[in-house]
Amino acid sequence: MRNLGKIVLVLLLLKVALNASIRASVDATSVELGEMVTYSLHLKESANRPIIQTLCGVNVISTSSQSSIEMVNGKISRNNTFSYKFIPQKDCVIEPMEIEVDGVVHKSNAVEIKVTQGVANADADFILSLESSTKEVYVGEPFEVTLLFKQKLGAEAVDSKFEAPVLKGFWIKNESQPQKTQEGGYVVTKIIYKMAAQRAGELNISKAQMSVASRSHTRDSWGSWVPKIKWRSYYSNELNIDVKPLPKGVGLVGSFNIVATVDKNEINANEALNLTLEVVGDGNLEDIKSFKPYIDGVNVFDEKISIEANKLTQKMAFVAQNDFTIQPFTLKYFDPKTKETKTITTDKIEIKVKNSKPKEELVVKKELDEQTLVQRDENVSSLWTLLIFVLGVFLGLLIGIVKPWKNLKKQKSLSLKDERVLLVKMLPYKDDEEVKKIIEIIEQNIYTDKKIEIDKKLLREIVKKYISKAP
Repeated sequence: MRNLGKIVLVLLLLKVALNASIRASVDATSVELGEMVTYSLHLKESANRPIIQTLCGVNVISTSSQSSIEMVNGKISRNNTFSYKFIPQKDCVIEPMEIEVDGVVHKSNAVEIKVTQGVANADADFILSLESSTKEVYVGEPFEVTLLFKQKLGAEAVDSKFEAPVLKGFWIKNESQPQKTQEGGYVVTKIIYKMAAQRAGELNISKAQMSVASRSHTRDSWGSWVPKIKWRSYYSNELNIDVKPLPKGVGLVGSFNIVATVDKNEINANEALNLTLEVVGDGNLEDIKSFKPYIDGVNVFDEKISIEANKLTQKMAFVAQNDFTIQPFTLKYFDPKTKETKTITTDKIEIKVKNSKPKEELVVKKELDEQTLVQRDENVSSLWTLLIFVLGVFLGLLIGIVKPWKNLKKQKSLSLKDERVLLVKMLPYKDDEEVKKIIEIIEQNIYTDKKIEIDKKLLREIVKKYISKAP
């Protein structure tokens, strides 16, 4: 009886195994690059659909499932088919899939797929291509890559998905808006990328990919035509760019002009002078550093560099008490057209400061003999002693009568609304972070169109801490 029970159990397991057999198939074992393949798993028993995200190294585009019931010799069986659509990029083998049915793991068969490159058809419904303005550039030198997508008039596209080429070693400076035109029976969409190479060497721009969904028809099991969506990918050509290094000591490449202008050449002491520096040209403007100069006895404040199209702008403000000179600003770059390293400069700018603080004159005295000097020192010392005594008595009496501490309270305090006076008063204490914060806000309010609210409480504390104590 025990053996009979074992035999029955083995037969039941064998039946389940036979019913749960898995077969894998594809709708085409040889396809051209860009054509879609449907991979299917056929089961004789109910099971959960396997989660498959990639096949042949590419993402699965869509999944579907189908079940049917058939009767053979009076026996009813259920057939399940799980389908996965993908576009293979190269020859591959889909390894056996494992599916668990009633606690038993079953394996499908392996499937091999061949992918041929095919020949580009100049009369195809869809054409994708890449064009470069040059094949040879220097590191940082801008150049253009044009993406063209052609769709034949009358060719229907239900949907599309674009995959940009891989740009290792490049970065995109600008991208134009898509431009559509009609040329020779095609609707042409053009996008222009302005790019620059980040390093020297032979760099590759890989193929761009456009997947297009179009309508097609197929026959169902009853022989009727059924509409369906079919995806196909179209690939562009690759581009190889020879990137050359810049000469040693040069970080800029292109062609530039530089000019510096000031709003006036004569200012009052402690009045701000505004300067605008502009660099115009075709090149790697984004690699230019701040031009802020150091001038002895002059406070220089610079704004962040701004770049719009082919123009770089930097604004600065200069505050001084005496005449000063703004030395020429210099820009060094490599010109790829002439293959020369060039240096361009602005003009020197002389600034006149009115009401400037006079410089102390150096007084040269005649030499006196040692005896005369000693006698003079003694006389001066005695005179100063007497004078200081008398002055001390006089001031003591005067202070007792006038009582100036009462008048101090009545003195006019520093106006917190006069930002230019505040700026001048606070500049000597700009090493303090809180003072520096207030100075930056005041500068933006004075030298730009911005009007930023100042923390009045913090401002009063700074005035009390520094300015009210200043001599």
